Amino acid sequence: MDTIAAIATGKSPVAIGVIRVSGPETDAVVSRVFHPDCRKTFSELEPRKLFMGRMLDANGRVLDGGMAVRFPGPASYTGEDTAELHCHGSPVAMGELLLALFAAGARQARPGEFTQRAFLNGKLDLTQAEAVIDLIEAESPAAARNAAMQVSGVLGRSLSAVYESLTAVASQFYAVVDYPDEDIEDLDTERLTTSLREAEELLGRLLSTWSRGRLLKSGVRTAIIGRPNAGKSSLLNALAGFDRCLVTDIPGTTRDTVEESVLCGGALLRLIDTAGIRETEDLVERLGVERSKSAVEGADLVLAVLDGTAEFTEEDGAILALASRCPHWLLILTKQDLQSDGAEVLHLPGEFPIPPERMISLSSVTGQGLDTLESAVAALFPAGAEEAGLLLTDPRQADAVGRAQAALCRGLDALRTGLTPDVVLADTEEAMGAIGELTGRTAKEDIVSAIFSRFCVGK
Repeated sequence: MDTIAAIATGKSPVAIGVIRVSGPETDAVVSRVFHPDCRKTFSELEPRKLFMGRMLDANGRVLDGGMAVRFPGPASYTGEDTAELHCHGSPVAMGELLLALFAAGARQARPGEFTQRAFLNGKLDLTQAEAVIDLIEAESPAAARNAAMQVSGVLGRSLSAVYESLTAVASQFYAVVDYPDEDIEDLDTERLTTSLREAEELLGRLLSTWSRGRLLKSGVRTAIIGRPNAGKSSLLNALAGFDRCLVTDIPGTTRDTVEESVLCGGALLRLIDTAGIRETEDLVERLGVERSKSAVEGADLVLAVLDGTAEFTEEDGAILALASRCPHWLLILTKQDLQSDGAEVLHLPGEFPIPPERMISLSSVTGQGLDTLESAVAALFPAGAEEAGLLLTDPRQADAVGRAQAALCRGLDALRTGLTPDVVLADTEEAMGAIGELTGRTAKEDIVSAIFSRFCVGK
């Protein structure tokens, strides 16, 4: 296998830059570009300790002073001999050092190749490998926690437990049917049913986390709707912490959707500020109103914004009716700061009973009430710290777990209706294949291994 190298700290200037190297010729390659101050060769340095030295370019000229560290395989991230070079993070200097490594025998690593080698060498399963990029791209503390726990193997171990249970079931079928002369325990329908049911229930619990996991990773698509000048853009600006939207006293200022991502109540909200919803003859504004209604259709959360100092109108009623189509919505009464000046406070008609936990009064100017909004969002989209690592965040994961669960449901039905064992076996193997797509395991090889483990020693 080739020896690969890449800049691990990106292309932007940083205080300290890191270049990673991995492969069978790591020590020889790095020795040509790094000369330790301790007068030893790089391959003679004690592993997992940083040593100062000089970095040389492809022509042997001193490029920088820095540090290097060895990680002999298999006790390394990739399972191969690896190394890191730490130097000043100038993109030019790091580029020259990388070229020197190429001249010494390394090649440019492909995107994700270090983690791919870790998987191929058995250092990570597929769920852990996928979680690495999720951790890098996490946009909220909760998403980072979930990804970090998956990198540590929480999800993989849970799936592996199901897989091992199904391997035992399948191997029992094969052993009894294919090796009748061996002293192997007969099939126990009750025990097999229990094993399949427990596996199916665990997969069901995992699958039920997909909706929350999707929102955790991708964010909660949040539509802010209301009449013109109700305070929608001011609310988005307050949540974003800067003037993202233009705010004026002229109704209809916002004519198109404006998007911004913010953390609110621990959840990542993909805010969409929409055009004010009202009847209008202006063609451009009317198109904006239609986009506002479309934004609600695809939203996970709707913030229905009403002017807390204005009189309730039919348009406000239509806005509340539109918001109620979304599974999660909150009523936001704005301009709380003006209510102390004697302005009339909005009163909702009796036909619009709003639960207290859905109604929030706030001021985008003073920030009063924003903490209440954060608490309401946190209640609707809890971080689920107790389940960190066990939330499915990828559609591929959800699809595979769903197929595995469906196969086990069919297997359980086959057992209940007394169908032949080969039908149950086919469903069990199908479930194992789907789980194997997530963990990188091959059902056939594992079943064969489990079958012969039942034999007597010396057979």
